[in-house]
Amino acid sequence: MEAAELVIVGCGPAGATAAREAARAGLHAVVLEKDSIVGAKRVCAAGLRPGFCAEFDLPREIVHYDTPRLALFDIHGNEHALLFGPGHTTTREELDGTIARLAQREGAEIRTQSLFRELRPDGDGAIVEYADARDGARKYITARNVFLAQGATAVLDRTPLAYDRWRDGLMTTLQYRVYLDTPAATIAYQTLEMHYYLGLEGRQIVGWMFPKRDHLAIGLGVIGKMEGAKLRAELDAFTQRVRERLYRDVRIRRVKVEGHLLYMGEPRPVLAAGVAMVGGTAAGLVDATNGEGIYEAASSGRFAAESVLAHRNEPHRAASRYQRAVKERFVRRLQRRVKLMRFLERRPERFGLLFEQLSSTPRLPEILHGEKYGRTLRDRVFLSVQMTRFLLRAAR
Repeated sequence: MEAAELVIVGCGPAGATAAREAARAGLHAVVLEKDSIVGAKRVCAAGLRPGFCAEFDLPREIVHYDTPRLALFDIHGNEHALLFGPGHTTTREELDGTIARLAQREGAEIRTQSLFRELRPDGDGAIVEYADARDGARKYITARNVFLAQGATAVLDRTPLAYDRWRDGLMTTLQYRVYLDTPAATIAYQTLEMHYYLGLEGRQIVGWMFPKRDHLAIGLGVIGKMEGAKLRAELDAFTQRVRERLYRDVRIRRVKVEGHLLYMGEPRPVLAAGVAMVGGTAAGLVDATNGEGIYEAASSGRFAAESVLAHRNEPHRAASRYQRAVKERFVRRLQRRVKLMRFLERRPERFGLLFEQLSSTPRLPEILHGEKYGRTLRDRVFLSVQMTRFLLRAAR
């Protein structure tokens, strides 16, 4: 049976980053990716926070647009604009594929069409079972540590990493890639749009429009399940609203339809068990207010590689170190974001109140966007005052 120091399941931002950084440090890393082409089936608006490429040493060529505006639309369609960053847009094909190629260049082995089946303890390590879709054979690898990063569809029910409320946070999404004969309005290529409104059946919808090099990504999501025809009707209605503002008189060359599950609930309470670690969206490391999870995913991959390297011969300690690092950096903040989103959803008029406060107080989104460890005492006092102000307004 073959062996590896780190077996990674999934080659998205979390898995590919873990593979790249582990291989760069001299670890033997093997990635199991179920798709035949890395990133080809990812449904994602693929917005990157300011400085992402520099932080993770990625080429600027993957960036389609630098977007200095964030436009938040409330339930009445009112726009509240914020200047930030700028942020960046790309596609998951380019992002995931680029990180994967860089990982291979460092010596990581990426096996596509490899379907993860089971993880079993084996002494101080584990045995990973997977199916090779090319020849139909079941195969096995012994691993010192395992990093699970399969995204929102990760099935961990029969493992110590299971979370009984996981399905409560799953979001059904549908997205159009709208290809135009001529460019849309100039403002479309300077803006990341997020829309929060009640759908045709009164359900809370989160919609988006992100500009890409050759198309506009227009999509929406709803927590839980929604019948396909109804979801399509919601997206058609939303897309028409975007068209009226941004490309009313432009001929549409073609539209590509994509659908998938995303996650916008609480992070998993257990992020490591035995020698196994779970990261990225599979760990629930997603901001419930806006769906951002790429930064958290890549960071979790980096933490996994660093932890295995720090405890190369002590896989259980590596997994424990990983869990501590992720929880200290992300979990509490993401839990607060879930509570905020549920608070807003109970009375949707609150979205407008929050967006108005964010747009009229530039320092507020600037501090919120940064990491907690970088905040000064003055920043924390300012946030406390602003939170009190918002809660008082929301209670009226």
